[in-house]
Amino acid sequence: MSSPPNKPVQLEYAAISEIGMRSSNQDHIGLAQRDGLRCFVVADGAGGHHGGEIASRVVVDALLARFDAEASFGPRALLSYVEHASRQLALARRGKPELADMSTTVAALLVDGANARAVWAHTGDTRLYLFRGGRVHAVTRDHSLTQQLIDAGYARADQLRVHPQRNILLAAVGTEGESAASATETAVDLVDGDAFLVCTDGLWEWVLEHEMEQALAAASDSQAWLAALCAIADNAAVRSGGKRDNYSAYAIRVR
Repeated sequence: MSSPPNKPVQLEYAAISEIGMRSSNQDHIGLAQRDGLRCFVVADGAGGHHGGEIASRVVVDALLARFDAEASFGPRALLSYVEHASRQLALARRGKPELADMSTTVAALLVDGANARAVWAHTGDTRLYLFRGGRVHAVTRDHSLTQQLIDAGYARADQLRVHPQRNILLAAVGTEGESAASATETAVDLVDGDAFLVCTDGLWEWVLEHEMEQALAAASDSQAWLAALCAIADNAAVRSGGKRDNYSAYAIRVR
């Protein structure tokens, strides 16, 4: 006997992209909806004068444009959108020596609301968290040197946010010898109360996972949840005397 179809879900979400304490915002976010599918994208650019701003914008816009032209659901489809965005970034860099070093991290979430399913992909250290029952249920694994050191036993997991080499990435769209983006192997079935946080390191570096959970439990909606996360990050930065990077995020709740 076949399994009954999942019940349709609705998404309630909030977004932010702020400059922080930098001179420019090299993050870029975007979303698109087509044929009952919704695609959320967050990117964090780097490289040269204005290169990061250009890289993140090109990749987000190109990814969503390909989604809009060829809307489909599944890990393979999502990875094809990322690959298209990578090609468009290479074209944008061609013949412009000042943009030769531009690159960007990216995280993308694709939701099929009618069938209550989701897939996601990422490269670099822009993250996607899935919360279920109010707790972190899944989180992307950073393509970073620090994460590799932790995996190999040369650093502790609690050093991820403070390790001196935490900003060294092993993969990003536009880098030499870049590795393919990581994606969910199969679609994840969604249930009422699930929540997603798609965010750059300018947010998650300042907010611990248990604080994300506590803020989610106390929030009446996605806007309140996102505002609480930003307040936690601001307070943590003030306490440490740190300089806030650009920070961008989508906070999404499933109904």
